[in-house]
Amino acid sequence: MTDEKRGITREAELEAIYGAVARPSLTKETDHIHPAYRPFIEASPFVALATSGPGGLDVSPRGDPAGFITIEDAKTLLLPDRRGNNRIDSLRNILHDNRVALLFLIPGTGETLRVNGTAEICTDPALLSRFAINRQLPKTVLRIAVERVFFQCSRAIIRAKLWDPAAQIARDRLPTPGTILHQLSQAEIDGDAYDQALPDRLKSTLY
Repeated sequence: MTDEKRGITREAELEAIYGAVARPSLTKETDHIHPAYRPFIEASPFVALATSGPGGLDVSPRGDPAGFITIEDAKTLLLPDRRGNNRIDSLRNILHDNRVALLFLIPGTGETLRVNGTAEICTDPALLSRFAINRQLPKTVLRIAVERVFFQCSRAIIRAKLWDPAAQIARDRLPTPGTILHQLSQAEIDGDAYDQALPDRLKSTLY
């Protein structure tokens, strides 16, 4: 019997709680980009990139016009790395542990797509030029070797009401970036000035 106070420590305990895996949940997994999965990648403007490194785990948002992740072949994806804050947490992690996981979201669609594999950081000029937007090139492109692909059912999206306009939260109900920085820096950063400059800075540094 499971000791509820110490928590779950063995797979058998988990399986006793959750039961057997349904056959469709096993059938849906492939080791490549199956033709049935291509439309999800091609229609997605947003993906969460998960990595692991010496400092721990990281998950980072990536977004661009739909189809920004290129399917080079059934076993390879290409992901451009756009301009950001230069923390490059994901890239640092990949240098130490090249395992990655991707979660593709498509606005208005409940199902998501999950891809696991390994990544290498590429700087070949010809490759970078394939991903130019507004004449701006990404600094690097991730070449991802696909190992596992499967779709996730829509339950989480439905429960979250993620695409329901009525469930959207007004931005003014949350702290602004400037407010957060002002508080965390103990007022060393002028939060109001940061917020006032942010819209123009985002426009000028998007690519």
